[in-house]
Amino acid sequence: MAYFSIVLSQIIGFVIYILIGIAAVRMRVLGSRSLGVFSRFITKISLPLLLFSNTLNGATRQQFISALPVLAVTVLMYFLLYLLCCLLARLFGLKGNENHVYRACAMFGNIGFMGIPIVAAVFPEQGMLYIALFTVIDQLLLWTLGVNLTAPVDRENAMSIASRLQKMVNPATIAIVLAIVGIFTGIELPAPVNTALTKAGALTTPLAMIYMGGLFCYIDIPRYIRKKDFYGAVAIKMCLFPPLFYMLCQTLGVIHDVTVTMSLLSALPSMAAVVMLAQNQHSAGNYAAGMILVTTLCSIVTLPLVCLGLG
Repeated sequence: MAYFSIVLSQIIGFVIYILIGIAAVRMRVLGSRSLGVFSRFITKISLPLLLFSNTLNGATRQQFISALPVLAVTVLMYFLLYLLCCLLARLFGLKGNENHVYRACAMFGNIGFMGIPIVAAVFPEQGMLYIALFTVIDQLLLWTLGVNLTAPVDRENAMSIASRLQKMVNPATIAIVLAIVGIFTGIELPAPVNTALTKAGALTTPLAMIYMGGLFCYIDIPRYIRKKDFYGAVAIKMCLFPPLFYMLCQTLGVIHDVTVTMSLLSALPSMAAVVMLAQNQHSAGNYAAGMILVTTLCSIVTLPLVCLGLG
């Protein structure tokens, strides 16, 4: 029940931010071009600052080493999700680009915009440490498998391995590496610097959800809210998989906090970056945006309900 209350309060905040984003577009304060600026600021500035400051302040060297099993649990989670998403795509008879983009949207959750504030609220002491380790695997898979799935089916292997490795060197991964180096070397930032970076990083969640609300104004909502395949992902991946994975982790003897964290992360709606990848590669970008709309709106209800089953 404690997790339910914490997550519910976070979801209420997300809804308010989304409504602000919708209002800003309707009032013509924001437009498609300014939303693009929002997206770049979040992904290149505020999100890396959030990852850096919270990870650096969230763990000691000993705590980091003791949390390394999170990497193995993350690999297991993504392996199972990959199999599940392939099954779902086949179940709904999806073909071509939509088949691949559907699998990417169902597999990769909105860690940066929603996962971080939720996990940090549930586990304020070590939550960001778990997120940092999770992100290592998440980013590796996003810029390899995710790039493949969001490319047109006739050229899904067009991007070279070198290009994919280069894409993995981005502000978010650099921030995590710098934070880990800081943890192992025992570096402590001066208080004014640390406070400024922490406050700048705290802008990520409200700005990201305002961006999402604004983005929804440019999506053909009636077209996508009727798609059964989207609700299949909501029901099976976002509702059924998390408690089953929770029970599996308990059976394997994974510590409770890590088990809850991984289960919450598996229940998240689709990652916004999948839309950007699909649009940049001229694949099913609008389809991905529609799936983000449906899964994000459904998560307002499903995330708190999932928490009821996590103890």
